[in-house]
Amino acid sequence: MRPRKTENRDLPPGMVRRKRPRKNGTVWIGFYYRDATGKEIALGCDLDIARVKWAELEAKEKPADLTMMKGIFDRYIRDILPKKAARTQKDNLAELKQLRPMFDDAPIDSITPAAIAGYRDKRTAKVRANRELATLSHVFNMAREWGLTTRENPCQGVRKNKEKPRDYYANDAVWEAVYKKAPPELKEAMDLAYLTGQRPADVLMMRRDDVEGDYLLVQQNKTQQRIRIFMVNDDGKENSLGELIRVISERNAQHSSSYLIVNKHGKRMTAAMLRKRWDEAREQAKNSAISEEDSLLASRIAAFQFRDIRPKAASEIKNIEDASLLLGHSKSDITKRVYRRLGATAKPSK
Repeated sequence: MRPRKTENRDLPPGMVRRKRPRKNGTVWIGFYYRDATGKEIALGCDLDIARVKWAELEAKEKPADLTMMKGIFDRYIRDILPKKAARTQKDNLAELKQLRPMFDDAPIDSITPAAIAGYRDKRTAKVRANRELATLSHVFNMAREWGLTTRENPCQGVRKNKEKPRDYYANDAVWEAVYKKAPPELKEAMDLAYLTGQRPADVLMMRRDDVEGDYLLVQQNKTQQRIRIFMVNDDGKENSLGELIRVISERNAQHSSSYLIVNKHGKRMTAAMLRKRWDEAREQAKNSAISEEDSLLASRIAAFQFRDIRPKAASEIKNIEDASLLLGHSKSDITKRVYRRLGATAKPSK
């Protein structure tokens, strides 16, 4: 028997690797199964899937490393995570770090809904447990697509822990207390977040070239939802957002950066820079309230987070449909359930 080519020695018996150069300079790689007659059957370009198909053709068990959750988690991190947003990658890695000690050594077909429910009940961080189960469910769905299991997703039907949406509302007293202590770039970030109703990460990514005619163009990083926000009123005069962007652009004219929120040196404001300025302004506002012996205001200031600006905007827009449009929600019930943090408006009895 002729020895196998060096490039195929890492493959199971009967599997070969074919390579073809492409015009763009890359190399195409495909895997084939060579049967007893010498006929070659295409197995695809993905080595893991090719190994599974090889096992089926050989009537053998699937490779052990592809049936254990450790290998599946590894492949998920390698092939799926890089396609997600940076923040989602970070969150998913933290979730997988919690999941792996429990599931790494388990064969995928041995995991039952009862095992997943047991994991949920043992976790003390109940909200984080829900996020971890959502990631685990996606891992199972991908494993089904890869042909590593034919079983139903065991996460389906497993009850999640109850979650209570954050209900903090920053009233005008809290807003003004922090706003007065904020440096100019933080004030602009607060105003931009409030007037656009966007998430902190999206606010920091807004640029001068996002202004197109009478609109500020926004593409939300989390959902990829696109929104055009008016910068003028019906009479054609600039509204509060239009005025704010004009003021920011004038202040930033001396800087080369195209981003709207920059520091005094003209550098784009990062999340860490925003957090530092926010924490300092909030701490100063809290201390001022304490010195004035207003402990209730001080406690409310201490609980104020930059992310609470988005629900403040949603709560203070009278029409819930308008609020949903601004926040980029496809359904107004999400806006009502999660972001509207003021009660209904009522008239007195007399």
